[in-house]
Amino acid sequence: MQHAVGSPLPPPHEQGRGPHVGWASAHHPGAPQGPAPVPPPPPGYPGTGAVPPSGPMPPPAPVPSSGPMPPSHAQPPAPRHAPAPPPPETTGHLPLPPGGLVGVPAAPPASAPAPDPAATTLAVLLIGPAGAGKTSVAKYWADHRRVPTAHISLDDVREWVRSGFADPQSGWNDHSEAQYRLARRTCGFAARNFLANGISCILDDAVFPDRPVVGLGGWKRHVGPGLLPVVLLPGLDIVLERNAERSGNRRLTDEEVARIHGRMAGWYGSGLPIIDNSQLDVPGTARLLDEVLARAMASPPSW
Repeated sequence: MQHAVGSPLPPPHEQGRGPHVGWASAHHPGAPQGPAPVPPPPPGYPGTGAVPPSGPMPPPAPVPSSGPMPPSHAQPPAPRHAPAPPPPETTGHLPLPPGGLVGVPAAPPASAPAPDPAATTLAVLLIGPAGAGKTSVAKYWADHRRVPTAHISLDDVREWVRSGFADPQSGWNDHSEAQYRLARRTCGFAARNFLANGISCILDDAVFPDRPVVGLGGWKRHVGPGLLPVVLLPGLDIVLERNAERSGNRRLTDEEVARIHGRMAGWYGSGLPIIDNSQLDVPGTARLLDEVLARAMASPPSW
């Protein structure tokens, strides 16, 4: 028997029985259309006047709908476009250790091998006049270590201030000193947080031996006594040559460069390690810096 296109197929017949109860036959082409007749209710139902038989009342017979009904065992169709599940959360709240002051590293036993600064988490302060090569050496040293290392330049942090920047070249006053102190405190806060999470830091600044405001005391207060200071101090002719290659507010007058260089000479006799990199390139200076730091780790300087 042929069925109309789009009509559901009837369930299979069982031997000796007709179609499944509730199944409405498909319409044949040309057959009269219209709702299926509703059979009269059986005796004993309200509204018929018949007396119900003794015993429990049978359940009402299902009333066929006007269209074909699916078999009772059929499952409801799945939605055509089920909503996609939300993507799994790949990140969450990761607690970070708070950054505290860096303590002085413990000196290794005399029988222990020399410490390897390239594989140790360190806090280094690179000091020197303008043109000493502090930033270039610090970046190279940080780039070539075997442990994660950050470079923090105080000049870069000072220049985060755009409108209202107090340029020290225009004169050292309360405004420029306040911005310097704020930048140094910001650098110290960043360094402590990096170090607390296993990332070494090298900071660079033109720290003067004879000026408490721009001196070591502030760095020690903001980073901790475990900060290892190293001085880069090439000859005056070298810093003048390097300063001439600068541009913008990083370039100083020759007179200012000579004045700063002369005051930096006060680091001689201070007990801090000093590297004269007049005849060294950047990689050579970085290698010498590792040697100086290895000695400083074996015998931490008192400053």
